[in-house]
Formats: sequence, structure tokens, C-alpha cells
Amino acid sequence: MTDHLPVPGAAEEPVATPLHDAGADAASQASAPAGKYDADIDRLFGAGGPLAPAVGTFKPRQSQTEMAKAIAQAIADQQVLMAEAGTGTGKTFAYLVPALLWGGKTIISTGTKNLQDQLFLRDIPTVRSALRAPVSVALLKGRANYVCHYNLERTLQNGRLTSRDDVGHLREISRFIKMTNSGDKAELAKVPENATIWNLVTSTRDNCVGAECQYYQDCFVMKARREAQQADVVVVNHHLFFADVALKDTGVAELLPSANTVIFDEAHQLPDTATLFFGQSVSTSQVLELCRDVLAEGLAHARGGPDWAKVVTVVEKAARDLRLAFGGDNNMRLSLPQILPASQFFPALETLKEELSGMIAVLEENAARAETIEACRVRALELSAAYDAWKPDMKAAAAEQCVLWVEAFSSSLQLHKTPLSIAPIFSSQREGTPRSWIFTSATLAVKNDFRHFSDQLGLTGEPAKTWPSPFNYGDQGILYVPTGLPEPNSMGYTDAVVDCALPVIEAAGGRTFFLCTTIRAVNRVAERLRAEFAERGLDFPLFVQGERGRTELLDSFRNAGNAVLVGSQSFWEGVDVRGDALSLVIIDKLPFAPPDDPVLAARIEVMEKQGMNGFVHHQLPEAIITLKQGAGRLIRDVEDRGVLMICDPRLITKPYGRRIWQSLPPFRRTRVQADVIGFFEGTSEPAEGGGAA
Repeated sequence: MTDHLPVPGAAEEPVATPLHDAGADAASQASAPAGKYDADIDRLFGAGGPLAPAVGTFKPRQSQTEMAKAIAQAIADQQVLMAEAGTGTGKTFAYLVPALLWGGKTIISTGTKNLQDQLFLRDIPTVRSALRAPVSVALLKGRANYVCHYNLERTLQNGRLTSRDDVGHLREISRFIKMTNSGDKAELAKVPENATIWNLVTSTRDNCVGAECQYYQDCFVMKARREAQQADVVVVNHHLFFADVALKDTGVAELLPSANTVIFDEAHQLPDTATLFFGQSVSTSQVLELCRDVLAEGLAHARGGPDWAKVVTVVEKAARDLRLAFGGDNNMRLSLPQILPASQFFPALETLKEELSGMIAVLEENAARAETIEACRVRALELSAAYDAWKPDMKAAAAEQCVLWVEAFSSSLQLHKTPLSIAPIFSSQREGTPRSWIFTSATLAVKNDFRHFSDQLGLTGEPAKTWPSPFNYGDQGILYVPTGLPEPNSMGYTDAVVDCALPVIEAAGGRTFFLCTTIRAVNRVAERLRAEFAERGLDFPLFVQGERGRTELLDSFRNAGNAVLVGSQSFWEGVDVRGDALSLVIIDKLPFAPPDDPVLAARIEVMEKQGMNGFVHHQLPEAIITLKQGAGRLIRDVEDRGVLMICDPRLITKPYGRRIWQSLPPFRRTRVQADVIGFFEGTSEPAEGGGAA
């Protein structure tokens, strides 16, 4: 068991390899026949090509050109391609150029709405203009992103807003709807994306009255879908794509049959997103929303009928009682076997089902009075069916290859039915009309092995290639694993990490991302740093996840130039800070999924029954891919320099540690703090693998 990081190039497996094709060696690739569009791509991505004048910072990169060729060939052959490209390869242009020129009807799905907007507003217009490609492009988001004329009018008429913020926000939205062409709330910066008012002025699948709506012709959701139908390229996000596959409610299902090419960017997120949507979930908050609407519509259209307040009150109470069956525990997850047989949960679930049935009977008697009451009846039936489908029956769940679990939030309880594997479901989605499927990300493989990703999505045996980053990691950065830290599960571990990190943060002049694996650690790190900065007179602005929105925090961090940002999961990926503002990334622990996660526990149990090792074959690859994302925040440009500080001693002390750090960029490596301080002061350059402790 080694206690140091060996020198790169010593007797070890290589950290990075050149272009790698799953199932083929480099020599066979070198002699591979030229692709159909290779000459075009060499010209387009070359020094004299059209991309350089269109993008001031564009420089030809061999890895980008080769990746574009592979994607163009997959499009021409209507094939699957898993394409991993290291940071700085320029993967966005590598897939956009072939897609816009030869992709036909193309769906591009990305990880977040922010990336969606970036593609639609910046990247695609840049490439389209440079190529003079005559393609039409549409942006399609989930219905919760578009202002709903009907719900806005109803909210304006009701006038039951409790906060001054809501009143001001509603006024802004009323102005906005008169000026906007898209109705996309992302265009209205004056109202925060998470403002509560949005729930009252957007529609859900449940409360949309569809073609019966008086505003149907002006509906922003329908307009976005019509534009997507007609466009050559449609930009969606993973949540929307899979929500549609599961619910047939977002417009993607209408697009897929005519699509020639489907490209998933940030594809490493797909297994989790698909699992979320191929499962079934039902929440007590949906019941409470339904009750709110039943009361409003009943009083508006059937005032002389039943006592609507009484009808909904018993259902609301049953929903709240179901949540209260788990007491005051928030953010708690339990699988069905973990719920005690004597728990109040089981009788409370039956009571809610009964009370829902009673409300459905009343709605059926009054449905003819108004279309909106009929819509409530349909919603109530769907909710009732969802609760009925969550049968507390372990044998049935095992037969269906799914896991039943509950999740308690502060004021709601969600019941989940999650498939143990999404591979069969996703494979069936890809059957039918031949088309090309491109999966790309900076993190799909573990040491050039794509099996973990491909097995999860049912892509086993499909072509996979990886292109290394063009960055010179050996010159640009250091991987620093400090000595003397306790085991990560020990008391006071987070405080020990902060003590170890403070001299390095000071040497770096702030300019730090402090990435934690839990919100609890984020709060403790922030508390300690605030106190230490004050005591030591360090004038580093401190930004903490949760204190402001993510975009606002990042903008403030960039503008400060010497700040420290403490965050958890949402800052491990999809964050791009170039230049001097970020020079140190600290990771508190290896990002293993919590062992009490019910779905993870069930998957591991199944794997182990099949003779596999759940840790080696699932938890470790997942942690490596997440760690690669976190590490990828550091070096974003050829000029960037910095230190990746991973505090977890398991990277050195555990046999699996080698597999982890060999999957990271090939930084120089050290365990000596003085090397790192010297790196920031520019006074010393550690030897290769310097600082063996």
C-alpha cells in the first residue's frame, strides 16, 4: 500500500491515451479509411477555415477535428457513437458543425436549461453564421418555463397574493406577456427563476385545459412546439426529453419520429435523469394542488352544489397525515422494507386513497357544469391511479424489477417506484427508424473504459472513442493530496480539511472553489472560513451555495477576482470560470453516493446476486466520473494554471485509489504543502511526482 503518488511514466498504466476506439487499437485506427466528410471537416476546422474569423479565440485543434470527423461519420452511417472529449477539445463545435451541415432533422439535448440557452443564443448562431448554413433552429423547454395566459389572468383576478415581492413580480409578468414572443421566463431577468409567483402563472400537465382553453391560439407552449415541429434543429434538455418519453407531454415525442440525428451533450447525466423519469412518482403536494384547484373551480362554476370547502378539507387532511406518518424528519429516504410494519404510513396511505375516491365521486356529479371541473376530475383519477400503482408489495416489486421507496420533505411526501435498470427501456426507445445517436461528455469513461456508462443505457458493444484534452496538464497544474488527514468518516474531519486548506487558500490569494460532498459540510466549511478570514485579516470575499442563486454567485465570484466559493453538487459540473479568478479547486471527500440511498442499495443487491461486486462495478465508477467533473473545473483554458487539492486520504491508502487518480488529468503530483505554496508564489517547481511522503 503506497503512501505517495508515483511518478507519471513509471511502471504504471498510462493516465491518458490518444484516440481510443472501444474494441480497436490505435494502429488499426491510423489505417482506417477516410470518412465521407473528412476533407470538408479538415477545411472547415483548419487555419484558413470559416470558424477562425467567426470566433476570435478559435485555433485549430487536432482532437476537435478528429472528433468532428467521427461524429460526421456516425451521422452518415446512422450509427451510435459514445464520444468522450477532454476539457478544451471544443466538443460543442465538434458536434454542431456536422449536425448543422449533414444531420438532417436534429434534436440536441443538453444537461441544463442554462446550457440550452447558451447553445441556442450563442453557440448555434455563431456556427450557423460561420458556415452560412441555411438551417432553422428552435428552443423547446418544459411547460413550467412559459407564462400561461389563462393562469396569469386567473391570478390577476383572484388577487390573493400574500407578499409584496409577489405583487411586484406579478406586475412585471403582466408587462412582459405583452412584449414577449416566446413567453419564456428566462427572458424576464427582473423576476428570479425560483420566485413563488411562477407556480401561479405557468401551467402544469395536470391543470392545462388544452384545446378547450380560450387562449389556445396564443399559448406559448403550443407556439414553442409548433416551431420545434418545423425547425431543422431543436434544442431541448435531458429532463424534457425523458419526461416526454415517459409522459408524452412535452412535444419531443412528436419530434422523435422525424429526427435523423439525436445528440446528447453532457451525456454522463443521462442514467440518473432517465431513471428519474422512467420511474413513477406521486407526491402529497400534487394532491394539495389539486384540492386548491377543485375549491377554486367548484366555487367559480358550481357554487350551488356541494360544500366544496368540506369536500377538499378531508382530502387535504389525509395528504398531510400521510406526510406526518414520518414525523419531523426532512430529506429522509426509506425503501419499503425499511418502513416498520406497524408504521402509521400504511393506514394513512389507505385513508388518502379512500378520501380521493370520495372527491372523485363529487367531481363526477359536477363535471358537466364546467370544462375546468372535468379537468380536475381527470387529474384526480390520474392521481388515484398513481397511488394505487404504489402497492406496498415486495414480491410484486421484485417481479417488476423495480424498487419502492419514499422521500420525506418538510411539507410533502413522495412515493417512488424506480426501475432497477433503465437499459431495456432506453434500448426500446432507440428501436424503429434508423437514426444516429451521439452521446458526448468530458466524462463518460473510467480510464478509457466505457462499460459503466454503456451498460447503464443498454449501449453495450456500440462504438466509443475518447480524445484527450489539448491542455498541457503537466505544466499547468498540480494534484495535491495532503498528508496527515484523518479518515473521512471521523469526527472533526471537515475542520481538519479546513485547517489543511487555509494556508493553500492564502497562498492562492483566494481564487478558490471549495467543493463538498454534502450540504452539511458546505455550511461547516463556510462557518469556519468566515471566522478564519476575519481572524487572519484575509480580505477574500466568501460566496456560499444557497445564500444566492447559482448564476449570481458565479458572476460575483468572477468579478471579485480573489473570492472563495463553497458549494456542493451543483458546482461540481457545468461551471466555467476561465483565467486567474479560479486557481485552486479543493475537494473535501471522494464523491461516493450515500450508502443509504434506497435505489443504490437495491441495485447493488441485484449486482451481487449476479456475482458482481457492487462497489467495484457501480459505486467506484460513479464516484470517478463525478470526481472527473469536479476536477474539470480547474483548467478551462490553455493559459490557466492551478492546483487540484483532494483531501481524502483514501486516494492514497486504499487499493482503488490508483484507479481513481489515473482517471484524472495527468497533473504533476505532490503530497508536500511547500511545493504547492511555491507553485503559487512562482518560486519552485516540484519535480515529477515530487513530495513522496
